[in-house]
Amino acid sequence: QVQLVESGGGLVQPGGSLRLSCVASRFAFSSRTMSWYRQAPGKERELVATITPSGGSANYADSVKGRFTISRDNAKNTVYLQMNSLKPEDTGVYYCKVTVALSVYWGQGTQVTVSS
Repeated sequence: QVQLVESGGGLVQPGGSLRLSCVASRFAFSSRTMSWYRQAPGKERELVATITPSGGSANYADSVKGRFTISRDNAKNTVYLQMNSLKPEDTGVYYCKVTVALSVYWGQGTQVTVSS
């Protein structure tokens, strides 16, 4: 069974930074595109960033471009999301996601709260 475990969330003031991690197991991590999503209270889950298997290419939601950076370490089966210049509207639960054999897998999520 595919497993994704996120960590690194917390409470941070506006303008602050956090680094999220997602450790993956039980699938060929280095051959899969990985994504970060987030879900704010009362809103639908939305795509934040995606990274190709090699890490050579990434895409971002317009709302986080220039502030967030997705990266991966295939030797550690881990994908990261570096979040800088955080805003209150970045508050939500952050999830990593992978698709394996046409099935979508999600982690349990990590809460990010941006507030003064």
